[in-house]
Amino acid sequence: MKILQFTLPVPDNKTIITKEESLPHFYPHLHRHHEVQLTWIIKGEGTLVTDNNMHSFQSNEIYWIGANQPHVFKSDPTYFENGAKKTHTIDIFFSIDSQLSSFFSIPEVKNLKNFVQQHHSGFRVPPKAVKGIAEKMLKIRNSSGVEQFFQFIDLLKQLSSFNNLEPLSAKTESVSYSDNEGIRIATIYNYVMQNYNQPITLEEVSKLAYMTPQAFCRYFKKHTHHTLVSFVNQVRINEACKKLVDKKYDSIASVAYNTGFNSITNFNRVFKSVVKKSPKEYVDSYFHNVNQPANVA
Repeated sequence: MKILQFTLPVPDNKTIITKEESLPHFYPHLHRHHEVQLTWIIKGEGTLVTDNNMHSFQSNEIYWIGANQPHVFKSDPTYFENGAKKTHTIDIFFSIDSQLSSFFSIPEVKNLKNFVQQHHSGFRVPPKAVKGIAEKMLKIRNSSGVEQFFQFIDLLKQLSSFNNLEPLSAKTESVSYSDNEGIRIATIYNYVMQNYNQPITLEEVSKLAYMTPQAFCRYFKKHTHHTLVSFVNQVRINEACKKLVDKKYDSIASVAYNTGFNSITNFNRVFKSVVKKSPKEYVDSYFHNVNQPANVA
C-alpha cells in the first residue's frame, strides 16, 4: 500500500462506496485517493492533517475530503496506549470522474458538479447540520441499488445548500508527490506529531529525510508551504487548543510547557499568531459557544 496514493477497491456494480469501521485507532499514515471522502466520526478524537493545515477533531463531526487531497486522521496518543478506546466511523467515497461521470455531465446536475469541484480543499460540515447529514449517510449505508443512488443525490443536494464553508486547506493548487516524496513527508509529519512536546531540531529532522539541513529547508517549504519551525508551532498550538478545553490542566502555563514551549511569553506570542486570539480569549470563546464554564487561569 502506498503512503500517499491509496487505491480503494471499487466493485464493478458500485459507483458509491460506503464503509463502516470500528478500530483501535484511525489509519495512521498520510495518504490520498482519487475519490471524494465524506467521513462521519461517530467516536474518536485527534488531529486531522489536510495538505498543509491541521484541525482538531472529535466525536460526532463530519468532514469532506477532496479528491486527491493528502490527509490523515491522526488519533490522540491515548488510543495507542492500552486499547481501551475505539474509533467508529462511517465513510462515503465517490468520484465524479469514474462511473459517475455520465451522471455529472447532465445539465440538470451541473450545480452539484460545480459544488464538488469547488470544494477540492475539503470542509467540515457545520455543527448544526451534522444530525441531518449523519441521518442521510446512514440511509445511504443501509440501502442499495437505485434507492442508494437517490439517497446519494439527496445528500449532495443538502451539502450544496450550505454557504460560506471554510476550506480545510489554504492551498489552491493540487500538489503532485512521488511515492518516495510521500513517504518522506509522512515520516516527518508523524515524527513531529509524536514528539511535539520535546525539543525538535532541524538537524535531527533533516537526518530523518536523509538530507542536509539546507536542502531539507528548501524541500519542506516547497512541499508544505511551511518552514520546519512554523509547522512544529502549528502542531504544538493545535495540541494546546485541545488541552486548554479538556479541563485537565490547571493553568495556561502548564499547557504551554506540556506542548513543548520553554516560556509562557513565547507560547502566548505563537498562539496568537496561529489562532488570532490569546489563549484566554480562545478558552472563553470556546466555553461560551458550548455553554460551559471556563476553569483555566
